[in-house]
Amino acid sequence: MMGFFNALLGFIIKPRNAFAASKTMINFKILTDADWENRLAKDAFNVLRKEGTERPFSSPLNDEKRKGTFCCAGCDLNLFSSETKFDSGTGWPSFWDHLPDAIETKTDFKLIVPRTEYHCVRCGGHQGHVFNDGPRPTGKRYCNNGVALVFKPDS
Repeated sequence: MMGFFNALLGFIIKPRNAFAASKTMINFKILTDADWENRLAKDAFNVLRKEGTERPFSSPLNDEKRKGTFCCAGCDLNLFSSETKFDSGTGWPSFWDHLPDAIETKTDFKLIVPRTEYHCVRCGGHQGHVFNDGPRPTGKRYCNNGVALVFKPDS
């Protein structure tokens, strides 16, 4: 009988869990490299987890023109709106702004000159670098690796 009351009390106190979506919540920041290698294609693993860079002009997302949202390929977090995408001529998908609370930044010294790289705030996946040569209104160019993104068109 006690189990019934505990179950009922749990349902009343945490009703959200009873109706949660079928997707399991994952703490992406504790996944191991082996976990990520099982989840991602080789090129996406290299970029997202090892901070690699894909070849310019190699991503079909560079030419994506439809309205929609660009999400992290590692955890599906919405990162950019198509409204902020522009053709930078660099060969990588570029955006002049990100969605709120979507990315975090750090300084990268891999090319000796300091650059600002950005990562998905949820899973820590490397996305690209941000530069101060973008269009108005921000003047920023978020230069993203296409393999680090998934595009979801508006319905």
